[in-house]
Amino acid sequence: MNWGHKLTIVIAVFICLMGFMVYQAMQTDFQLVEKGYYKSELNYQQVIDGTSRANALSSRVRIAKTGDRLIVQLPEEMKGSEVRGSLWFYCAYDEKRDRKFELQTNKDAMQELDANLFEAGNYTIKIEWVSNNEHYYSEEKLSM
Repeated sequence: MNWGHKLTIVIAVFICLMGFMVYQAMQTDFQLVEKGYYKSELNYQQVIDGTSRANALSSRVRIAKTGDRLIVQLPEEMKGSEVRGSLWFYCAYDEKRDRKFELQTNKDAMQELDANLFEAGNYTIKIEWVSNNEHYYSEEKLSM
């Protein structure tokens, strides 16, 4: 076997390897962080302002898992006031695990959810609410 045959074999193996790598790359599932990512990026100033307002409150949003219940407790200032908003349980590595809920607190600014609605994993809970015409935003981490 002379050097020409060896060179041909090396080039053929290289082409096969590159073809395999292209095939593997085409099979990869690419997901954006969220649908409408660019649209939500334009409204990010609201998130910044809401976060600074939430940080100025006497306490942070608390999320606790007790048994099969998940308890979301808003800060003390929200007790007794009308609160509207949303809860987004965001799973960074699997879009199918994301869950969105309307924020429906009781007079003690607390909401309970069924923990069985969620699969085990790490979640970022994005809480957005309006109270007394003020917009608030908070993010909390939770592992289930």
